[in-house]
Amino acid sequence: MVDRNKVEMSRVPILVILGATGSGKSRLAIELARRFTGEIISADSMQVYKSLDIITAKVTPAERQMAPHHMLDVVDPLNNFSVIDFRDMSLPIIDKLLARRKLPIVVGGTNYYIESLLWEILIDYPKDPPVQADSSAPIENRRSDGRYNVRDIRQNDDDDSDDDDGAAPVKKLKFDARLCDESNEVLHRRLMEVDPAMARKLHPNNRRKVIRSLEVFHQFGKTHSELLEAQRAAGGCGLGGPLRYPNTIILWLRCNNKVLGKRLDNRVDGMLEAGLVQELLDFHRRYNEHRIKTNTSPDYTKGIFQSIGFKEFHAYLTLPEEERASEKGKKLLQQGVDYLKLVTKRYAKRQEQWVMNRLIRRSDRQVPPVYSLDCTDVTKWDCCVLEPAAAIVSAILRGEKPEQRPLNENIENQKITDSSTNIYNYCEVCNRIFIEEDQWQAHLKGAKHMRMLKKKKKEAENTQKSKKMTNL
Repeated sequence: MVDRNKVEMSRVPILVILGATGSGKSRLAIELARRFTGEIISADSMQVYKSLDIITAKVTPAERQMAPHHMLDVVDPLNNFSVIDFRDMSLPIIDKLLARRKLPIVVGGTNYYIESLLWEILIDYPKDPPVQADSSAPIENRRSDGRYNVRDIRQNDDDDSDDDDGAAPVKKLKFDARLCDESNEVLHRRLMEVDPAMARKLHPNNRRKVIRSLEVFHQFGKTHSELLEAQRAAGGCGLGGPLRYPNTIILWLRCNNKVLGKRLDNRVDGMLEAGLVQELLDFHRRYNEHRIKTNTSPDYTKGIFQSIGFKEFHAYLTLPEEERASEKGKKLLQQGVDYLKLVTKRYAKRQEQWVMNRLIRRSDRQVPPVYSLDCTDVTKWDCCVLEPAAAIVSAILRGEKPEQRPLNENIENQKITDSSTNIYNYCEVCNRIFIEEDQWQAHLKGAKHMRMLKKKKKEAENTQKSKKMTNL
């Protein structure tokens, strides 16, 4: 078991490398790992799956030899793998590295995976049984830090232990799965009955989050809003609890959008040349053989099928083999290529927005210092990326403040609202519900609302006139 007190006395930080797809995160991680005797933890929701190296853009075998890598190829792609699985496997690796004074370098494009490592998440949602990981992979399935976690406290039905605050044990309730067949309106009314505070923050059409809040209530015996409030009281916010590792630094690779767009197009072309389509076809064949053998229906909504590259080629991959060489097959293949380039650029844009909204602009959240590095010109990689990054890490290891200022220091236009702080507004005139305050204010000033208001007013006046005529 790792002694966290000793770990936290160490100057060795947690280093996180963020950046859009194609920004060079893996390259920088390897270079810094070699320079500072570090080891890399891949935080990519698709690279945890074995094989499928091209579509998930894994580092090459040669690159893996340059620095130790963790959380690559740890589970069969026919299994599902959750963020909770990732967190529970990765945290012991980080703790052991810190105990050995090795630099943990967390790198990857799945931002919510990274969040699960950096912040204490005091509310874990119901999940499937643990996946069967590759026994040969250097990972552990159990946490050893003993940190407060609602799921840890209420993990078993027969757990009679008290809550962290000394309150009496809460009886867990059985969730009625038949609720999932109900309409959005019925589900929202049910949530309003058990947790009105949370119901007022969720639009009735946000079915997934409404069901999740109902599941939380039935799993923990406490309302979702109560647990979120406890999370904020513990030093967190609506997005999560306090920082798990206070000595954390984030390096954010940024690139000019036009340059990045061309780089991503070239990346997709390189994947195709490396055998992307055949890799996808081979996996589909294996998946269908397994599905027929186990007598299960096809499900393309979970696991590896959510990776960028599967959905885009789905129509082509499901064609009969003899049709793939036809004009129809060629057309579907080209559509898949074009769509893959498009969604890859969209994903890169979302990654940038995520960093801005959940890290840079937050004033209500414990956020590590975020240092920006310009990776636009690869010919200037050393002077614009590698050396500035190395200088930041070196200063932290010496217990000094880096010369470069964090991007999130004295940031303007801060964002302090999220789904846990929203309250919905109901427009009786238009019979519509709005969650975001800016959307509500825009609606009140909008032409459609004004027309409906004028129409309702005229109808009311006509009704009043009719009543007067009746009374005469």
